[in-house]
Amino acid sequence: MLTLLLHILDWMLWLFLLGSVGYIVFFAFVSLFGTKRSTSHQPSDISHQPSDISHQRSTFLVVYPAYHEDTVIRQSVETFLQQNYPTDRYRLVVVSDHMTDATNEWLSSQPLTLLRPTFEKSSKARALQHAVQSVENTYDYIVILDADNVVQPDFLTRLNAVCQQGCRAIQCHRTAKNANNDVAALDGISEEINNTIFRRAHNAIGLSSALIGSGMCFDYRWFADHVDRLQTAVEDRELEALLLYEGIYVHYEADLPVMDEKVSSGDNFQRQRLRWMTGQVQSLLQMLPNIPHAIRHANINYIDKTVQQMLIPRSILLLVLPVATIVVTLLSWQASLKWWLLLLLFGLSLFIAIPRQLRSRALFSKALALPSLAWRMTKNLFHIERQNTDFLHTTHG
Repeated sequence: MLTLLLHILDWMLWLFLLGSVGYIVFFAFVSLFGTKRSTSHQPSDISHQPSDISHQRSTFLVVYPAYHEDTVIRQSVETFLQQNYPTDRYRLVVVSDHMTDATNEWLSSQPLTLLRPTFEKSSKARALQHAVQSVENTYDYIVILDADNVVQPDFLTRLNAVCQQGCRAIQCHRTAKNANNDVAALDGISEEINNTIFRRAHNAIGLSSALIGSGMCFDYRWFADHVDRLQTAVEDRELEALLLYEGIYVHYEADLPVMDEKVSSGDNFQRQRLRWMTGQVQSLLQMLPNIPHAIRHANINYIDKTVQQMLIPRSILLLVLPVATIVVTLLSWQASLKWWLLLLLFGLSLFIAIPRQLRSRALFSKALALPSLAWRMTKNLFHIERQNTDFLHTTHG
């Protein structure tokens, strides 16, 4: 009787993990076959546009929400002000929330709009709402960057070329600007895996890209009409749900980098992932009621995004899957075969999803930090509060 019970539990756990692993495996292998540049939901490649389209310059509202970001905001602003895009076609706005007088004085001396709101409860969503409410509604697109984001001088020029294809929602290629220790290096690799699976591979088969919180560009009028609906600390997931519900495709622009500072300590890693995990649960609960509508209207993107919210976080899989495989192997080698297959496919998929330039012997030495980070992620499971909308700030610098 005990043997039968263990056999049933073994299969139940394996099937439970299979869904999350299978999703990663599928899109990792899809990524091997390139990117589809034209779908029924996606504008045609720019090479097929009229010859004078490069001369059309959109207007951009560029917003840096900055909460306690004195250590990084100066470099980001100084770099952005080097844009080769016409200055009368964009406006740079910094929403300074709880930054020092010295930082605000410096920002005031720069050619930008400085907003200094006083929020009863700070959040990125409130900063974005305040920015939209404080400027005139005359822009074509809004660009959202984190305070630590650094872009190249031709960022707006190249982004404009993508916008001229007719894209209403664009996610740029956010990538690490630092790898100063094992935690930061692994965080950067994790982001590139996400770029492969949830962005590049999705676009490759005509599905919408996932958003990532910064390096995002939206049709300004759409964003202004929807920004007041943002309520949680993971506004990017809310924006995704709103876009996909309305059938708006999110294009991933892999060739347009936005440099992002990765977390360098285990505590910051754990705090950041707790915010993401809480947001994942909140997003799932918000999206599930709309699934019948999505099914009736064959809204594959919305269904896919809802499925994503059900996936077990990859860091937890990195801990649970090897442990379960070893335990089952010790109990029954025959029963462990399916576990070894699942573990092999999972590991192979992650390797495929890592860009070639990041695959090296050094990567395997950094992997020694994985068990500790995976354990921190697992502990977060006991701290998720689905009703909590508090903003958990990740410190930089």
